[in-house]
Amino acid sequence: MKITHVEVHRIDVPAAAPPFRWRNGLSGSAPVGDGAVLRIGTDEGAEGVALFARPGAFTTLTELVDRVFREELTGADPVQREWLWHRVWELDRIHELPLPTLGLIDTALWDLAGRYHGEPVWRLLGGFRESIPAYASTSTFSSTEEFLDVADQCLALGYRGIKLHAWGDARRDARLCLALREHVGPDVPLMYDGSAGFDLPDAIRVGRALSEADYLWYEEPMREFSVSAYRQLAESVDVPLLVAETSDGAHMNSADFIRAGAATFGVRAGTTLRGGITGAMRTAHLADAYRLRAEVHGSDIPNHHLCMAISNTTYYESLVTATRVVRERHVDDQGLVHAPTAPGIALPLDYGYGSELLPFVEQPR
Repeated sequence: MKITHVEVHRIDVPAAAPPFRWRNGLSGSAPVGDGAVLRIGTDEGAEGVALFARPGAFTTLTELVDRVFREELTGADPVQREWLWHRVWELDRIHELPLPTLGLIDTALWDLAGRYHGEPVWRLLGGFRESIPAYASTSTFSSTEEFLDVADQCLALGYRGIKLHAWGDARRDARLCLALREHVGPDVPLMYDGSAGFDLPDAIRVGRALSEADYLWYEEPMREFSVSAYRQLAESVDVPLLVAETSDGAHMNSADFIRAGAATFGVRAGTTLRGGITGAMRTAHLADAYRLRAEVHGSDIPNHHLCMAISNTTYYESLVTATRVVRERHVDDQGLVHAPTAPGIALPLDYGYGSELLPFVEQPR
């Protein structure tokens, strides 16, 4: 079997309704955008797709396919995902590929394999579970009162934990974290994501509040360029750190965080920022060797499959972006997400596709 065509399809990515925002200093939800789907086909008719939904995705991916990827992939064996994963990293040395594009080819090839073999990708990866609890991962709301109300709604809907994305103000965020613990009691798992908003002194301030409030993990308080700063943070706070979400290098720099003693809870795994399915699984196996967690980042469908395949992940991350909470369709009323059953990976229902992509779109349950 050989790859014969590599295509980019433009899709409509709807704006969030209502719009939402992240911490101070970051932009909020994107307006209507031109997303893209990478489609890889073969001489035997087997095909696979991968979604790229970030703003400007169609222009970015079209340029990369025309300039780099199509020539590299045409004539290659799609079963040799390992070889092609290494080739993408080799190409990155010269082309400095945008981080979210490093895993697109790999994800499309795993989708192709699943469709070719008639199996969901989580089963091809070995399969570890058929359901996993979901936590509610908030966007940033206006006040402590809104956060507490959203938490009440999430718990009533069955979510098994709450993760905060707050304002990026160390004193205010610390007070919010303490207030949420007091509000929900001692038994609800709580997490906090700083969205890289702090320097080391403020990260320590927030981390000490999280330690006092017995948070499950502390995530990305600083940009992930300085492993030594994270090592100092780990030595200064008791709350466990979840690290290496956005730093380039997949399992390679995750290893540096672990070796430095900075990954006291674990590392992030996920298709979007860790080099696709293959990069995420490498990261998970690395963490498992050190008896650490590899928490799957993001609620898109490829990461849904990863949650079912990775033994050392704890939760499915479900984004909650409005003060009137609506449970994500993949989460049931017990707060569980169940394993996909269709072959391959699938594109989400949410976007505007042309008719040629409809065979790849997930079927509603």
